[in-house]
Amino acid sequence: MSVKRTAILFVLVLAFGLGGYLYVGRFRNGTGDSIVTGNGPPIAKVNLPATFSTGAQLGQQTYEANCAACHGRNAAGQAGIAPPLVHVIYEPGHHGDESFHRAVVFGVRAHHWRFGNMPPVKGLTRREVTGLVAYVRELQRANGIQ
Repeated sequence: MSVKRTAILFVLVLAFGLGGYLYVGRFRNGTGDSIVTGNGPPIAKVNLPATFSTGAQLGQQTYEANCAACHGRNAAGQAGIAPPLVHVIYEPGHHGDESFHRAVVFGVRAHHWRFGNMPPVKGLTRREVTGLVAYVRELQRANGIQ
């Protein structure tokens, strides 16, 4: 291969690499944490329970104020943004209630999905997260996730 062709190939590879890096950079901060919020289409179809307990109603308010921008309305997830919490992966036997508390405090390294890392959620009390978990668990039960 000639030097000229090698140089052109190198420039093309570099341009595509830089373009990909900048494209992905729109969705992540410097730590790889997911930072995009938006209106992606829901990932999961979520059936709502007839009623929520008092604790879940309070948790729903916390969820909507702190989680819905990424995890979507009714924890259905958002395509290209964040996973659904109404999903078998988050069933109590695999991700217990404490894992939600830890996720809020410490964030989560991406391991089941390709949405990037979840950053910590600042300012929530343990009691607020307990209500949030009650809301998610009641949604899960209404969708056959035990």
